[in-house]
Amino acid sequence: MCRFAQKAPLEVLGNGLKSEMSTASTTMNPDTSPQEPDLSQTSQADNTAAAASEPNLSAQLAAVQASHDELSDAFLRAKAEAENTRRRADEEMSKARKFAIESFADSLLPVKDSLEAAIALPNATPEQLLEGVHATLRQLTVALDRNKVLAIAPPPGTKFDPHQHQAISVVPAEQDANTVVAVLQKGYLIADRVLRPALVTVAASK
Repeated sequence: MCRFAQKAPLEVLGNGLKSEMSTASTTMNPDTSPQEPDLSQTSQADNTAAAASEPNLSAQLAAVQASHDELSDAFLRAKAEAENTRRRADEEMSKARKFAIESFADSLLPVKDSLEAAIALPNATPEQLLEGVHATLRQLTVALDRNKVLAIAPPPGTKFDPHQHQAISVVPAEQDANTVVAVLQKGYLIADRVLRPALVTVAASK
């Protein structure tokens, strides 16, 4: 009986160990381990996203190219217009320099005609010649006025202006010092610019 009593607990122990080993084997079975991520699905998703972004990039590139073409065309047009404007300005300046005295010369032609007419009268009397000279002087005055050539003829007592007057001498006079006494030769202005100053005598200091 003792042999049977000792053998029974050993069998129980052996059965327990087998049960534990079976459980451990089930736990370590590769089929029950966590599944790894599917790389093929990830790659397919990336390819799909890339394919979807390609039309957007193409559209953006086309828009940039169109904008570039438009700006290039505008630049070329503006450059051509600037060149045309500069060329026209150069032509106008050249014509202005070439024909600057055209109007003045045209206004002097009647004066020349009057002088030639006076010379063509061999038997003219002094009175006729004097009348012709006065008429010619009027024509010359009109021509100068038309071209803004104005006389500088300050009346006596005018304060001396070194910009328009040239003092020939200083003389004693019953008037304020440094004023014009007499005009010996008229001066002339053209568009506020002195062509020549008036020759004057100036009152001396008392």
